[in-house]
Amino acid sequence: MIAADRVAAILLAAGGSARFGPADKLHAELDGRPLVTHAAALIAGFGFGGLVAVCARTTVTLLPGFDIVINDASERGQSHSIRLGVAHALEQDVDAVLVMLGDMPFVPASHLRALLASDGAIIASSLDGQAMPPALFSRDAARALLALEGDRGARGLLRGAVLVPGDAAMLADIDRPSDLRR
Repeated sequence: MIAADRVAAILLAAGGSARFGPADKLHAELDGRPLVTHAAALIAGFGFGGLVAVCARTTVTLLPGFDIVINDASERGQSHSIRLGVAHALEQDVDAVLVMLGDMPFVPASHLRALLASDGAIIASSLDGQAMPPALFSRDAARALLALEGDRGARGLLRGAVLVPGDAAMLADIDRPSDLRR
């Protein structure tokens, strides 16, 4: 078990939104506010020891209270955003990092509490046994994130993770405009 104030939460909000069409999905409206603000509000109000947002320049104003790391090279894939966020987070006095996606608006606080209550170097959410974010990495395990390449994110590292099950509704991410309407 790890205390939230010993964790730096990293919000990944710099993706290219290719499947969403020409609009920036993180700015798309969900329940009267931009999509990215749902995940941001959850982690901002959780009591984490650090808040880091890796984002495009257009998203900065939506994330007050976060240390902002600009990713001007989103074409380099999700791993580039992860590396940027983890490098910034590990400059802080924390014991772990939580990686959360900006397009996952339905993750409840209870799920984050379950991740923090689990023991392991890497703890991941899971849907039908498939490891996925949000995921928690001990400080030592987080160093491996600094070597990631491409657009696969941390999928390879999550294979050995302790899994905390979730359901399809809470772990849904928004990839297409139709996902917002569901």
